[in-house]
Formats: sequence, C-alpha cells, structure tokens
Amino acid sequence: MSEVKPYLIGVAGPSCAGKTELSRALAKRLDAVLLPLDAYYFDLSDRPIEERARFNFDVPAALDHDIFFDHLQALREGHGIDRPVYDFATHTRTTRTERIEPQQFVVVEGLFVLGWQDVRGLMGTKVFVDLDDPACLERRIYRDVRERGRTADSVVQQFTETVAPMANLYVRPTREFADIVVPGDNPLATSVATVLGHVERHAGVSVLTR
Repeated sequence: MSEVKPYLIGVAGPSCAGKTELSRALAKRLDAVLLPLDAYYFDLSDRPIEERARFNFDVPAALDHDIFFDHLQALREGHGIDRPVYDFATHTRTTRTERIEPQQFVVVEGLFVLGWQDVRGLMGTKVFVDLDDPACLERRIYRDVRERGRTADSVVQQFTETVAPMANLYVRPTREFADIVVPGDNPLATSVATVLGHVERHAGVSVLTR
C-alpha cells in the first residue's frame, strides 16, 4: 500500500466536448494519473458483430460501475489497480490490463463521472466541459474515423440516434453537480488555469506554478 492518498479531479461532459483534451493537459501539468471511464465498458464479445454496432454505449448501464467505483476507492486509499483495456473497434474488453499506481493527483474522465452519486462523492474537484451538439458531432466524426475504425456515416447515425439524445437525458443534467463549468471551445490554457485554481484552493497545495 502506498502512503500517497490522491486528490481526485472528475471531468465530465458530452461526448467530444473536450473532456479528454482537458484531462490530459491537467494530468501532464500535475504529473497525475489519468483514469478514463471509457476503459470500463462491458465486454460484448458474446454478441454478434452486428448487434455490438447497434448497442447503446451512451447510457450509464453500458459501463461497469461496480469495478470502476472499486478502482476509484482503491486509488483514493493509496492502493494500485489493474484497469481494463477496451477495444473500441470490436467493442470488447481485451485480456490485457494496465497497472496504475496512486499519485498525488488522479484525473478521472468520462461521460458519467458526475452522474453516479457514489463516484461523484470521491471527487475533490468536479468539472463539467460543455459544448453544443454540432461542434461535438464534428469532433466525434474526426475522432472515431481516425482512431476507432468507424465510417463517417455510422458515426452520424449513432450520434443522431443515441449519443445526442442520451447526452441530454443523462449527461447534461449532471452539470449542476460541477464545481466548475468550462466551455469546450475555451482556450485550453484558460480551462486548465480555472481548474487548477479550484484544486489549489481545495487540495491545500500549490499547483498553479507547476
């Protein structure tokens, strides 16, 4: 068991609003662990490929909340974890895991990070990144075609049928739980400074000069 008891920073918001970019920048600035909620999607290897493609990934039930919460608790208490590795091209959880050891700061990023009360309660700083649907869709097409082996048409269809409606139902309402709301098209340096200001005030350590 490590003597480090991390301070957790939760970053939520709609798909492709800018959560990952902000989270990576915060992790780099703070020399922090980055824990993506996306790694905790349930394994769909027992389903036909066609059915996997039609699966609704934009509801909380698509993710393994129990393991995610257990891992967050373990990190917060100073224990290392073996987080899952998810393959978005095949919608399956691989047999590999990634070892993560606790650091002074852990940045936790994902759609529903502020949606689950127990998860939300572990966060020292809660951030919501907001952006309108047209801008999110443009970014999602670019990301999923380049990084996840998707076609542009399939991305648009999925966004229209599930991503945007589920964001309005499950994700955008969690904005009310955030300590800080930052626009997804803000200059990155501005958003980072805003979040670090809150962290410094509540973690009791100097981070703005790092």
